[in-house]
Order: sequence, then structure tokens, then C-alpha cells
Amino acid sequence: MDQAGPTAIKIRTAEEFRGKTVTVQGWAHRIRQQGKMLMFIILRDGTGFLQCVLAKAICQKAQDLALQTEATVKLTGLIKELPPGKSAPGGHELSVTDIELIGNAPPGGIDNALNEESGVDVQLDQRHLMLRGENLGRIMQFRSFLTKHLRQHFYDRGYVEVTPPTLVTGQVEGGSTLFKLNFFGEEAYLTQSSQLYLESCLPSLGDVFCIAQSYRAEQSRTRRHLAEYTHVEAERPFITFDELLDSIEDLICDLIERVASDPVAGKVLKELNPNFKPPKKPFKRMEYSQAIKYLKENNITKESGDFYEFGEDIPEMPERKMTDQINEPIMLTKFPAGIKAFYMSRCKEDNNLTESVSA
Repeated sequence: MDQAGPTAIKIRTAEEFRGKTVTVQGWAHRIRQQGKMLMFIILRDGTGFLQCVLAKAICQKAQDLALQTEATVKLTGLIKELPPGKSAPGGHELSVTDIELIGNAPPGGIDNALNEESGVDVQLDQRHLMLRGENLGRIMQFRSFLTKHLRQHFYDRGYVEVTPPTLVTGQVEGGSTLFKLNFFGEEAYLTQSSQLYLESCLPSLGDVFCIAQSYRAEQSRTRRHLAEYTHVEAERPFITFDELLDSIEDLICDLIERVASDPVAGKVLKELNPNFKPPKKPFKRMEYSQAIKYLKENNITKESGDFYEFGEDIPEMPERKMTDQINEPIMLTKFPAGIKAFYMSRCKEDNNLTESVSA
């Protein structure tokens, strides 16, 4: 009877197999040749990174294969704990006893298409390759954890998730940012927001939320304007404006706490932002009129040098300057009705103001 071959593992579980012969499949993230008979490969399989050591005949075999970075390989070998004083991902390495080339990369490897000197346009065109990088890979991984904990936050507070359509016949945020398309002879649009669909679910489902794509026809590369983005929206019936503000504050703080306490997500968060400090409750609540006054008192002006006046929208630049100076989360409330959408509730104490918030 044939004996079973080496156990096929994922890199994230490598520590469990120290002292055992295993098989790992992945992509050659880095390749370093040291002399003629020694090669190091940092292998990536999507779950982690593993240093692999190829010596003598196995090194020669890899050279004969003309191995390039991002080549897809199958490696067999012994998982060894690193001796004191040496470092590698996970604290162990694979002593390779066999290598199989599944698919090679073009000559020059990934550096032939993308490197540290590549401009923004090249990075965008080669986005599928950028995703293989460590930093962007961490961001995508963190995004996954963020979405997971967002859902759990809403579930734990009794919300129902709905999946509204993204092809719609009506506008929400104004006609100037609509993507139009022909829907079997009728005019339709890519949704700007799922707000109206969520509201239609309130009588049957109560508190509801969705995590869906939204689209705005705005040509911009700023971090505040994207043509397509993931939109988290929630609707709650029969709550006061202060309860709405409390819900937003709770969402932000609870989400951060969930992510930070998640062993894997918390680690990724520290790797992406080692100096991150969670915000503290309560958030500062500032009315729009107070913000206009603050901008004047602190000489934060328009490019022309003029002050912002009551009734004007506060753009990103002055808002960011104010936030940086105050140095704490701000919930900016009670904007004038003239600069807000028709469906926003009016303040009882002043019908010219809306129960609106920008956080």
C-alpha cells in the first residue's frame, strides 16, 4: 500500500507543523540568490508569508527553472523553528526538499511591470498586481474584517440586513452626479444611495441596514469623491435626533473596539497604523453656526481671504483645519435647510435649520 504524501498546508497553520514535512503552494513573493548553491524564497499564499530555503541540488533545480518573482510554485520540505538571533515571518522556515513549477512569471518578474518608481497611473493600470503587495494586501484584509464586524454590530443591536437594488429609476443626491444607462428602452441610473429603499422596509422590518455599492458621477481623485464606493447605510424609525447621534457614536466606537480586540484584525490594524488611538466618548457636538463662528475666530478663510458666512457650505479644507486644531472627533449638526436635502427634518426650535449631522 502506498504511503500518504506530505500534508498540504496553508502558511497560516505552519507553526502547528514544526518538525514535520509538508507541502505548500503559493507565489514567489521575493527571491534572493546567495552564492551558487543557496536561494531564499519568501512564499505567499494569501494567508501569510513563509521563508523557504533551497540548497544545493534544489537550488540548482530552481535556477534551471528560471524562477521569477510571482511564479506559482509547489514546495515540499521540513518546517523548522528558527534558531535564536534569526528572524523570518512566523519564526520558522521551510527547508525545501522538492520544488514544482506550476506557472512561471514573465522574464523580470513583477518588477518588469511594477516597481517602487511606478507612477500613480501605472499603479492604477496594474491594480491586480498592486494587490499582491504587502501593504495593499493588508488593507484588503482589514477591509474584510471591518465589513465582518460592521455586520455583527448591526446584528447584535437587532437590525435586519436588506439588499436593495443598484439599478434604479430615481435620484437621491441630485441629478448632476447620476450615471445614466438604457434599461430596455427606459432611462435608469446607478444608485447614489439606498436610503429610500431602506425606508420602505421600516414598516415591516424595523431597524434595517445595508452594505452596498453606490455611484456618483464625479471626476475626482480625492479621498472624499469616488465614482464607486461601498456604502454603509442604516435606518431607524421613531428615534429622536439625539438618539441618532448616539447611534452614530456607538457605531464608530463599538466597531473600533471589535476590530482592535479581534486577534488577527487587531494585528493588521497595528501594522497599518502603529500609532492609532481609539476615539473616546462622548464626541464633541458642534452646531453649524458654532463652526462658522470658530472659522472666523481662528482666521480660517476661503482662498480669496473672505470668511465663510452663515448659509454657505463648509468645504473639506476648512473643516479639516478646524478638526485638526480641536483634535477630537466632531459631530457637526444643524445645517441650514438651504444647503441640505428636502427630506431632512426641520429643527423644532428653528424651522430654518435641519436635524442633520456630518461626522
